[in-house]
Amino acid sequence: MKTIQIRTEIPGPKSRALMTRRESAIPRGPANATPVFAARAEGAVIEDLDGNRYLDFAGGIGCLNAGHRSPRVTAAIREQLDKFLHLCFAVTPYEGYVAVAEKLNALAPGNFPKKTILVNSGAEAIENAIKIARAYTKRPAVICFEDAFHGRTLLTMSLTSKTHPYKAGFQPFASDIYRIPYAYPYRHAPGTSAGDFAHHLEDAFQRSVAPESVAAVIAEPVLGEGGFVVPPPDYFKLLQKICRGHGILFIADEVQSGFGRTGRWFASEHFGIEPDLIATAKSLGGGMPIAAVTGRAEIMDAPGPGSLGGTYCGHPLSCAAALAAIETIEKEGLLARSLAIGEQFEKRARSWQSKWDLVGDVRGLGGMCAIELVRNATTREPADTETKQIARYCYEHGLITITAGTFNNVIRILVPLVVTDQQFDEGVAVIEAALASVAALKHAALSHV
Repeated sequence: MKTIQIRTEIPGPKSRALMTRRESAIPRGPANATPVFAARAEGAVIEDLDGNRYLDFAGGIGCLNAGHRSPRVTAAIREQLDKFLHLCFAVTPYEGYVAVAEKLNALAPGNFPKKTILVNSGAEAIENAIKIARAYTKRPAVICFEDAFHGRTLLTMSLTSKTHPYKAGFQPFASDIYRIPYAYPYRHAPGTSAGDFAHHLEDAFQRSVAPESVAAVIAEPVLGEGGFVVPPPDYFKLLQKICRGHGILFIADEVQSGFGRTGRWFASEHFGIEPDLIATAKSLGGGMPIAAVTGRAEIMDAPGPGSLGGTYCGHPLSCAAALAAIETIEKEGLLARSLAIGEQFEKRARSWQSKWDLVGDVRGLGGMCAIELVRNATTREPADTETKQIARYCYEHGLITITAGTFNNVIRILVPLVVTDQQFDEGVAVIEAALASVAALKHAALSHV
């Protein structure tokens, strides 16, 4: 795609006109992070209707690790179109579904037999993982975490922690769900150990739910919407040990952290754990909707025939795209690229941390990295307004970013891993300029108090 060097006003007249149509035709529930409408995208670049060029550090909220319009992915989709478009695997099965399942079984952590089902979205994957866990254990309860995000359906919304905008007004929630604190080092007392954090699970067995009633503990190895929080290295080993001692399954929600985002196929690998069930989606499809649950074969076989599935689950085009996306990650060295991106970002972000008190924490694994913004380095009061100002500055200067965090004060990096060094440096420079601008405004405001 041609790179446009000169940008017009942001948003431009065509985007503004389409926004007027959008507001008339679409309810306010589906929000937009920016007021610009995309026309084309390729690699790590988006072009809007008015010809403005943007570097994309959002990646469709983590769906495009292999890049916009990855050549292998688009070629695979075109090839599949010449064969058949839709059949429904539950009626007339096809090889693509089987091939994706075989690939996921091979890639997922653990040297034991595995099986995989395919569904349409991350929320569907989580719902099915819970169904499978309950069918296998014959237990009802599920333990999840503060600051977690697992989806917007009834069950996944119930598992999700953040109230606004995800939960408020949608009660009642699903039952037999219990929540404990996540290992969030920046927002806990210095010196809090992995064991201290893991002890919350054992406390829950005394205060909230008997362990023999718990089917599963579900966790994101790295929090996604919760702010890209990375727990201590031994945290999940301790949790899994506790779970196994009580016959409780451990479910890893790798919807956002999977498929190369952290420099490994799965973030679970960084922590040396082998989840009983893993939910994947987003970048599995290379831009197409597909999700999966992969797990121990004996657990996956617990539900009976016909109890899992759906009309579009494992759609032929999405299966073709998934296989091509995996091949792209393998052949283009995108796992190593993710680690390099993380190192580059952390180095720059550490310099910001020493320059501006606004940057409270720098964290991440590989290309799943972020900065947490605070108004006061001592109190760590979340700088939510300033975070919005930075996001706006970024898109007004050619960079698409998205925020995160329970307190809306995290800037996260989900750039396609095919981004060039020059593009990445350009995007990071925009974030740096945004920080400088907001920090200067804050300083000016304080000086007039």
